[in-house]
Amino acid sequence: MTNHEVWQIALGEIELSISKANFITWFKNTNILSNKDGKITIGVPNGFTKEWLENKYNKIIFKALRNVIDSVREITYIISYSAEQDNKNKQKIKLPIKKREKILGLDVALDFQGAKKDEKTNLNPKYTFDSFIVASFNELAFAASQSVIKDIGKTYNPLFIYGGVGIGKTHLIQAIGNEVVKNYKDKAITYLSSEKFSADLISSISNRTIEKFKEEYRKFDVLIIDDIQFLAGKEKTQEIFFHIFNSLYEKNKQIILTSDRAPKAIPTLEERLRSRFEGGMIADIGRPDFETRLVILKKKAQNLNLELNEETFNYIAANIQKNIRELEGALNRVIAYIKLNNEIPNKKQLVKILKTIISDPQRRTNYKKIAEVVASFYDINVNDLINRSRKKEIVKPRQVAMYLMREELKSSYPMIGSKLGNRDHTTAIYACEKIEREIEDNENLEQDINLIKERLYSEAI
Repeated sequence: MTNHEVWQIALGEIELSISKANFITWFKNTNILSNKDGKITIGVPNGFTKEWLENKYNKIIFKALRNVIDSVREITYIISYSAEQDNKNKQKIKLPIKKREKILGLDVALDFQGAKKDEKTNLNPKYTFDSFIVASFNELAFAASQSVIKDIGKTYNPLFIYGGVGIGKTHLIQAIGNEVVKNYKDKAITYLSSEKFSADLISSISNRTIEKFKEEYRKFDVLIIDDIQFLAGKEKTQEIFFHIFNSLYEKNKQIILTSDRAPKAIPTLEERLRSRFEGGMIADIGRPDFETRLVILKKKAQNLNLELNEETFNYIAANIQKNIRELEGALNRVIAYIKLNNEIPNKKQLVKILKTIISDPQRRTNYKKIAEVVASFYDINVNDLINRSRKKEIVKPRQVAMYLMREELKSSYPMIGSKLGNRDHTTAIYACEKIEREIEDNENLEQDINLIKERLYSEAI
């Protein structure tokens, strides 16, 4: 494999380990400059990225590269790359899209390389309704998305789609955007992340162009914003977005949003925004079942002209259960093995290839990580979980942390109590039993805990 192919395969795995925002921020415009005698040199665009990759993500990068090339033993980072150079290199290569897809292997890798996005709308044309696999876990969101196209701005406005990471939210909302572009030539449309919205807003405030910023957004007929939960806690950003939202809504302009949880479960979100979000259509996307995971894998393999036996498909589908992105990551590893060895792996080899992502979850988390993820999810300080505070906003997260330590680590009640402020074991017993009972009747709590679990096993803390 070329250095480019090795890096694309590694990036596909790295994306599974960190948040989407961090992946885009720190791995954009990076590449492998050299690979010799187990020493890999990675080119980065600036000193800030170099320092961050060395100090924050080096272990993740090393692990991902080792899964592609066993002989890797050292990684260095050099400032030597830029977006301008990347564009020049792409022009020199001049590979047709189909050929590039086969080389890069996965949609994840194609996304990162910047598969031709529309500069005007920011939409990626590869996201369509035709390529979206519909099943029971996402059929409501899919049906609502198609209804939006038939009566833009009137049927479901806003459309709010929520669910965990890597389950197809971005695909679906961009499919809506691409359908609008195709059928409504006169509609002004834009797609962006909430982080991009916030960054542009901050820039406009610094440049004293805030009114121009608001006016630009009021011109859109369709506004699509991904990961709206990241507006939580940003008071000025929420205020500006609230006014833009109202302006568009009053003119029957379509607003489409995604989040990792329902509006009422987003902490520190202004009540007036929460009310606006809940005023339209709210549709959730759950986790794909075994049969759906099997279909997804086979379709991905078919698109890549990759022939795998039924045993391979069944093993991956049975053991990778969290989301579609992890399914792609597993398939990515199998592709890497085939490229390196020119053969389809047998069952024994397959187990070895995927062992690090199918390992026992207990080996991949700990008390500290559970406390940090729970605190982050509920937007509190991790020390609050340990202190003696009895405030309602602290008690519930603490009980959830205790429940997860019991469920995920199989810890004893005395141990759980000791980890969270040296509390008596009876406190831990009460907390675990209380959360267990509430989960049965409280769908929102069950969803929160599932989201926390996803973060536990998919994000680098």
